[in-house]
Amino acid sequence: MAKDLVCGMDVDEKTAQYKATYKGKTYYFCAPGCKKMFEANPEEYVGGSAGHSGHGCCCGGH
Repeated sequence: MAKDLVCGMDVDEKTAQYKATYKGKTYYFCAPGCKKMFEANPEEYVGGSAGHSGHGCCCGGH
């Protein structure tokens, strides 16, 4: 399982519909909103504070 860096949700890499590649690494997302937020500012998420808010930024609360 991968972790959605935007909301902190676990995402199965094999079935994930939303993914983005940044600096040669693939990141997986639970929803299009999380992917969009990551793509807008990837350094904010790969810079060390993974799972940022840890609450429903994309899906109305996990």
